[in-house]
Amino acid sequence: MSKVRVYELARELDLESKILVDFLVELGADVRNHMSTIDEDIADLVREHYSPDEESVIPVKVLPDEEVPRQRKVKRRVVEEEVEKSYPKKNKKDRRHRPQSGRNHSVQQQAQAEKTVITIPDPITVKDLAQKLSVSGPDLIKRLMKIGVMASLTQTIAYDVAELVCAEFNVEVKPEQDLAEQVFAEVVDSPETLVPRPPVVTIMGHVDHGKTTLLDSIRKTKVVATEAGGITQHIGAYQVTYKGKDITFLDTPGHEAFTAMRSRGAKVTDIAVLVVAANDGVMPQTVEAINHAKAAGVPIIVAINKMDLASANPDRVKQELAEHGLIVEEWGGSTITVPVSALRGEGIDELLEMILLVAEMEELKANPNRAARGTVIEAKLDKGRGPVATVLISSGTLKIGDPFVVGNVSGRVRALISDTGDNLKEAGPSTPVEVLGISDVPAAGDQLVVVDSEHVAREVASIRQAKLRDTKLSKTSRVSLEDLYERIKEGEVKELNLIIKGDVQGSVEAVRASLEKLSTDEVRVRVIHQAVGAISESDVHLAATSDAVIIGFNVRPEPNARKEAEREGVDIRLYRVIYDLLDDVKAAMSGLLEPEYKEVVLGRAEVRQTFRVPNIGTVAGCYVQDGKITRTAEVRVLRDNVVVYEGKIGSLRRFKDDVREVMHGYECGIGLEKFNDIKEGDVIEAFYMEKIERSL
Repeated sequence: MSKVRVYELARELDLESKILVDFLVELGADVRNHMSTIDEDIADLVREHYSPDEESVIPVKVLPDEEVPRQRKVKRRVVEEEVEKSYPKKNKKDRRHRPQSGRNHSVQQQAQAEKTVITIPDPITVKDLAQKLSVSGPDLIKRLMKIGVMASLTQTIAYDVAELVCAEFNVEVKPEQDLAEQVFAEVVDSPETLVPRPPVVTIMGHVDHGKTTLLDSIRKTKVVATEAGGITQHIGAYQVTYKGKDITFLDTPGHEAFTAMRSRGAKVTDIAVLVVAANDGVMPQTVEAINHAKAAGVPIIVAINKMDLASANPDRVKQELAEHGLIVEEWGGSTITVPVSALRGEGIDELLEMILLVAEMEELKANPNRAARGTVIEAKLDKGRGPVATVLISSGTLKIGDPFVVGNVSGRVRALISDTGDNLKEAGPSTPVEVLGISDVPAAGDQLVVVDSEHVAREVASIRQAKLRDTKLSKTSRVSLEDLYERIKEGEVKELNLIIKGDVQGSVEAVRASLEKLSTDEVRVRVIHQAVGAISESDVHLAATSDAVIIGFNVRPEPNARKEAEREGVDIRLYRVIYDLLDDVKAAMSGLLEPEYKEVVLGRAEVRQTFRVPNIGTVAGCYVQDGKITRTAEVRVLRDNVVVYEGKIGSLRRFKDDVREVMHGYECGIGLEKFNDIKEGDVIEAFYMEKIERSL
């Protein structure tokens, strides 16, 4: 490749050599002065940058059946005159060989208006990017040089750099996803393809408040007539039909439905039915269920059960619900309450009516005519049938023979079994089915996605298994009091979520009130759940999904809860003295407050004479008037009490010796970094900034 002298190129472009050298340095070219040489392609880039706008890069002469000669810059008018000489207007046949510059220009404008979209990995080599853009490698290198990036064809560039250079070619880029990300990416269906689907309902509440009896009552009275005889529930979910409309009930533990599944990003429940006994009122597990349902963001319907008892007091239940943020409709709130008697089957119709009403207001819809997607409700290893998973279909239709990926395993549907034990050929949205044909047992909450082939399913499963291994190797713990400051400082956490468990209700209330008083503008203490009793697995699940710290006051975690906390990385803090608890949380939150800085003046020195030292600059001969001058201190130069410089000391000497500090009453020589305009009579003031930690 030919070389060009910088001064020759400057003369050609009528530029000063210094300006051209500075421009080439900005481009990243290896030039030192006007005698340096540069490659011809860099010279072309400079010519293009400093050329007038009306000049164009077009061929000087185009021969009909020969190769286009090398392009150079000339005036369009000159080229058009030369073209007219070469191609006189003879006939239409000859005219077709003439270059139609105007038409080509319009075609180029149209091509520029139509922005194309390409996907690229991060990072990408220059050669691969040139192939995706359908441009030559040198052209792409020139564009990269234009934005200040020097890279060869084999070197890689970051995604943001590639995005910037692609904009020069009027091309939009998107990050390339791997196969697993593409398969599990969220798909948004067009509104016209959506049809109403049955609501998915989870029944929650305190022990002995009648959840199981209510479920049995609903099943006995409202199951489809063809399925009424000899029903045996095989799976943890089932469907009932009321007034021609299906309703899906989850029979899994309510807390598991809202925590273990939500921790994996799965929201399967549409409506939560909270069962409260009319004679007992709101109990600790009822409060826990309310907090789980609120965290999931689903509407709550309250079924006030045991209305047949003489001690039933529904008004008391409504009052206690209001204390926990559930204001009933008759009191001006939005929470629907239905009085029922599960034992006698009273109020069941009204409850189902309200469920359908809420479902209609929520406008629950799905597209049944697409590849199926679903969520694993529960899974097990059956001795006779192998791995079996109960799947709730969320969209699409699952059919026998469909290849699929579920979590980190793959499979092909061998059989679909309904909640009544019948074999199905397909299952649509909101339908719970047992799926056979999985290679291994998935986890509750894993997503099931139907793919094109078994080969794709196995490949996606292997990719996700590799990612899981990498995640386990680099797994970071959840929020703890030790790392709270760093997490907030990085913007990962905006508030401190706490779960409080205590031995008595009075202690729990006192701890909560004291902790909430610690909230500041920088971080807010938010108690997402409080209850009396030992720390349970449900508490750990809620903390895992909410990134919360569990505070135990005079209670201990259950053995299973401790193991689960270690597995999930949940921080559990146990206290017996409330002051220790408050001190720990306060200390963690104090680190969140930005420290204050106070200026401390060390000393002042008067400049009495200045010396010019070759290769060093100006050195001030000073007399320390008060305090001391240290080598590491920051200094400011005062001239008539006006600050003319603020920076650091470059050198501090006594006679010919470098010293660390000079005390009051002694003379010294001071050299300042990047400042030589020191004059006699100036005052050099030494100081440092003292960091003062803030406390709550």
